[in-house]
Amino acid sequence: MAIVGLGGAVATTAIAGIEMIKAGSNSLGGLPLADRDDAGMVAYRDLCFGGWDLTEDTLDVCALRHGVIGHAELSDGASSLSGMRAWPAVGSTDFCANIDGGNKVVATGHRQAVELIRADMDRFRVEQGLERLVMINLASTERLPDPQAESLSSIAAFERGLDGNDPAISPAMLYAYAAIGADTPYANFTPSVAADVAPLAELAHQRHVPIGGKDGKTGQTMMKTVIAPALRQRSLHVDGWFSTNILGNSDGRALDDPRSLQAKLDTKKSVLNQILGYPVEDHIVMIHYYRPRGDDKEAWDNIDITGFLGQKMQLKLNFLCKDSVLAAPLVIEIARILDLARQRGQGGVQEQLGVFFKAPQTTDGREPRHGFNDQQLVLEEWLDRG
Repeated sequence: MAIVGLGGAVATTAIAGIEMIKAGSNSLGGLPLADRDDAGMVAYRDLCFGGWDLTEDTLDVCALRHGVIGHAELSDGASSLSGMRAWPAVGSTDFCANIDGGNKVVATGHRQAVELIRADMDRFRVEQGLERLVMINLASTERLPDPQAESLSSIAAFERGLDGNDPAISPAMLYAYAAIGADTPYANFTPSVAADVAPLAELAHQRHVPIGGKDGKTGQTMMKTVIAPALRQRSLHVDGWFSTNILGNSDGRALDDPRSLQAKLDTKKSVLNQILGYPVEDHIVMIHYYRPRGDDKEAWDNIDITGFLGQKMQLKLNFLCKDSVLAAPLVIEIARILDLARQRGQGGVQEQLGVFFKAPQTTDGREPRHGFNDQQLVLEEWLDRG
């Protein structure tokens, strides 16, 4: 698995968890597909990791800084993180203002950056003796690109934009383009615009490369997609839904930039109207960077509802969670499903991945279904088809 953002909290948590499984010091608890034995799906023990990041630190140092993985885990099966470093990454403070580092690719332009990304992928395959490779984007959230940019209108325009180093083309798009052009399955676990932009989605369709995204559905939004269908089925009208979050990890630091924050808010707010069948006029979502909290995210929801006889009621939810502990297992399963899709000869957007994302891609650009149970059934039916 080639990860963009290898030194981040989600990536180091995923790697540590798998390494501890290999060492026999971690169970399969928390992995959504651990109880399935689908033919062709790669075993957890057979996963290996590499990738790109702007940090120059070894992954054990990164993990300790994030505060999810501690010395106990590093000495109990996850010690291999101490010998792992990320490859130099493509970065842009224009697209991600609050995230930078010294481990940055030196490239003359977009084309050379793509060539360097692909060279890393090829080297990783050879060094690890890999039969297959999947790329997952776990990097920090980028600001939204200019929707009117000519480069984002078609494959031909995107190719011209690469040649001309168009500033509308982001690092996330370069990684997605590098993967798709190398026939490597790709998923975007971030809110950044990547393989969902029109030319890259079309390129994946043409090359028959499995893709999926975007923005991992882990905590607060997962709960929305569980609770909202139940409210609809009981005819409890949602008058308003107020959501707020505090977190202090690198994701929170990236979202402290208003431009990156908007990309995140757009995906978090996308689920309710489709599930309920009507617009929730007072649907408010807020995210606050609060450094002392680290990876221990806290989310509050207040839901105002109207029931029988017009009676007003409220539902309040307080979710305290380790963000990366929720996210890492999903990343692992997404990679395994993408790889299985490739083995089954299925390319383009993989709609069965929708249960893992806040803003799932669809094959024809239609509005995705967001209800958790509906999405879970789609995944299970796809797995059962073999």
